[in-house]
Amino acid sequence: MTSEAKAAEVAAADPASPPLTERQEARRRRILHASAQLASRGGFDAVQMREVAESSSVALGTLYRYFPSKVHLLVATMQDQLQHMHTTIRKRPPAGATPAERCAETLMRAFRALQREPHLADAMVRALTFADRSVSPEVDTVSRLTTAIILDAMGLKDAPTPEQLSAVRVIEHTWHSALITWLSGRASIAQVKIDIEMVCRLIDLTSPETDHQP
Repeated sequence: MTSEAKAAEVAAADPASPPLTERQEARRRRILHASAQLASRGGFDAVQMREVAESSSVALGTLYRYFPSKVHLLVATMQDQLQHMHTTIRKRPPAGATPAERCAETLMRAFRALQREPHLADAMVRALTFADRSVSPEVDTVSRLTTAIILDAMGLKDAPTPEQLSAVRVIEHTWHSALITWLSGRASIAQVKIDIEMVCRLIDLTSPETDHQP
């Protein structure tokens, strides 16, 4: 299995749920758009369920059937943003010479996309931080999408090794942590870039072609 096929498999491994009708999907898209717009203007606190319902032209009860809480809604908004990033990155793949360089380039592109909407980024990250077990399926989907983005960026000819998949998990943790420290004002974009480039080197260090002998 190629890395691209593996990425698609990872991204598609969502919990089984009935497919939405065209009308339901359109309603869901309106809700997510309204959520992102409100968050972009005022962050986490600006996303109020009643305002989301009004902005998306759905009844409040209907909104709660789609998303039981604001945290569910904002985590779903992050899913939506990551899916958009994934599509964009596939259309314009990274140009780095090594899997590590391609991974770092991709994650920094994703980071800069979030940088352009700092209030939205803060709202989504706060939702992930506040998420309890009831939001686990949505949080897991965010993680799978992040994994799929990294695997696609790596551009491996063969399926990733267990060691490389472990490296990907460490990269995900570092990327998420870097996003939090930047949003809190404790790290500059320059420092984030250094950290992302450093952790992405794990990909090349765990490559089967790398000589691990001392």
